[in-house]
Parts: sequence; structure tokens; C-alpha cells
Amino acid sequence: MLEKLGPLDADRIADLRPYLESVPDPRSRRGRWYSLTAILLVCACAAVCGAKSIDELAEFGERATNSLLASLGVRRHLLGWRRSPRPVTLGRVLSALDGDALDQAVGAYLADRHRITASAEVPEARSRQVIAVDGKALRGSARLAAPRRHLLSAVTHDRVATIAQVEVGAKTNEVRHFKPLLAPLDLAGTVVTFDALHS
Repeated sequence: MLEKLGPLDADRIADLRPYLESVPDPRSRRGRWYSLTAILLVCACAAVCGAKSIDELAEFGERATNSLLASLGVRRHLLGWRRSPRPVTLGRVLSALDGDALDQAVGAYLADRHRITASAEVPEARSRQVIAVDGKALRGSARLAAPRRHLLSAVTHDRVATIAQVEVGAKTNEVRHFKPLLAPLDLAGTVVTFDALHS
């Protein structure tokens, strides 16, 4: 979902930071060098730039300038420079992370951003909001011991912006996740389209 954030300039990074701060950190407090928010912001910027693997996320961080790392919240090393998280750190943190909490945080950010841009439109040009709910299997997510990952997403029709998303577990189906997906959204005056499976 991070790649759907769009271009991240300094203002958008500042806007995204409070949402990512709500994601619980799965690590113990001892031995942390990077804050979870800094790691997630590095990953968000890398994903927007096309990174699709842990190594590509880390490579983006390694090539980032000192000023970019500072704006992402990467703290200064004793020698005065900033070092981005290594692939091992990224992999360990991202694998332990609560994916639903991250989806909710990013979804809330995207929904708020969509609401702000929709309210800025001319009232005559604004129409009723329409949201589509659909599930998709993630291409390339299957592993030897694990099946493909499946996501259920709520997407706006007009801007094609994902505003909510949950992972559907291997032992369940989309129907159980439909209501929890829509629960945090303000649906007043909104048309929701979905598969017949959910009716």
C-alpha cells in the first residue's frame, strides 16, 4: 500500500509522520538505533520510488542524502553522519510489524488526503463519493511454505486512491473482513460497490 502514497516531498513526509507514529513497534526498547517511524518513512519513500524488495528498500536508504535521512527522522551517528537501516534490520522489523496496523495508518492518511482534495473542489463539480471494495491476490507473494497473500481494499472511483486495506488470512475469506474494512470510514452519502459475494 505504501507505493500508493504518491510523491513524498517534505510537506507530505511531515503529514504522514503522525499516522505512522500510531503503528505499534514490535521491538523491545533495548538496542534500538532507528525509530519505527524513521524505518517506515524510509520504506515509504523507497516504495514510492519503485522499490519492491528488502534489498531495494535498503539501497534507497543507502543512496539517500544526509538531509533526506534527517527529514525522515534517521538520527545522527556519533561521527556526524546518518546511516540508513541495513537490509537485515529492515527485514527483521517489517516481518515482525503488525500489517493491519500499518494498513490502517496508511489508509487513514490516504482517506484524509482524499477528503481534503475533494473538499477543495468546486461544489458544482463535486459528485457523490463512490468507493469500490474488491479483493486481490498479490503477485509474487507466494513462497515455498506459504500461499499467495490476499488483500481486501476499498478504493475511491474518481481518484483511484486506496483508502482502506486489510490482509485476508489463508484460512478465511473476504466476507469476514468486509465490515471491519469499512468500519473506520465515514460513509455518509457514499455509494459502496462490491462483489455479489458480500451481499
